[in-house]
Amino acid sequence: MNGEAKMAGVLTTRGIRIHTRRRTMRGYVLDGFLLLLSFLMLAPFLWMISTSLRLPQDSFSLPPAIFPTAFNVENYGQVFKQVPFTNFILNSLEISLIIVVGHIFISSMAAFAFARITFPGRNLIFIIFLAGLMIPGQVTIIPQFILISKLGLVDTHWALILPALINPLGIFMIRQMMMTISSTYDEAAYMDGASRMWVFLRVILPMVFPAVAVTSVMTFIGNWNDFFRPLIFLNTFEKMTLPLGMTVLNGTFGSGNLSAILAGVTLSLIVPLLFYMFGQKYLVEGITAGGLKI
Repeated sequence: MNGEAKMAGVLTTRGIRIHTRRRTMRGYVLDGFLLLLSFLMLAPFLWMISTSLRLPQDSFSLPPAIFPTAFNVENYGQVFKQVPFTNFILNSLEISLIIVVGHIFISSMAAFAFARITFPGRNLIFIIFLAGLMIPGQVTIIPQFILISKLGLVDTHWALILPALINPLGIFMIRQMMMTISSTYDEAAYMDGASRMWVFLRVILPMVFPAVAVTSVMTFIGNWNDFFRPLIFLNTFEKMTLPLGMTVLNGTFGSGNLSAILAGVTLSLIVPLLFYMFGQKYLVEGITAGGLKI
């Protein structure tokens, strides 16, 4: 019996080692595949940064070089000399932050109404409201322009801010996370004499912060990179946002310095990258919670 037990123990140990070795090999293969995939995704950004440091005459060299032959930092200085780059950044930052604050305020209150307040036709109204996600922005730009023009807001930043304050996607994400919260929290607060606004601000809203964070990141990056609406509503050069003002670097008939253009693009990525890094830990949790309950 002792011999059989020892043999069984040896076989078990050997089996565990083989299984562990196979798992380790699979892990190495998976890690290698993910590293390759990450490199393919980062390659355009690496080429952009590399080209932004090249001499202008080396931008179109064949075969294309991965690393710059000479680190020409002057390309970044040309960005500020050719266009009011700082002013463009401040314009985009002002518009994007105001939209984020207003959008979160409106979306969270609307989500609270759809998730925590029972009223006739609530689900039907919510479905009709979500139908707005199927309408492309290009379809509604003409009615928006007519309305903005009658309000006298053309060539102002408010022409970009007001239409962007309401977004069905943000309301949907926050509402879905609110639906996962037990109603006992509301009932306990109401029994203690709390008002509905107090429950919203002090009980429910802090619990859905991941959804609020991911909505904020999506809204900020979407409006920071928006080119279409500023092209329609803004005419004054000093009021232009960063994506629209950057077109000046392209020059007449595309004759601009490619290295300077990509230097400007690299600089324009700093602010959204910092904003994304601030909210990245909430992205997975917020997106996952958004699809738990309908």
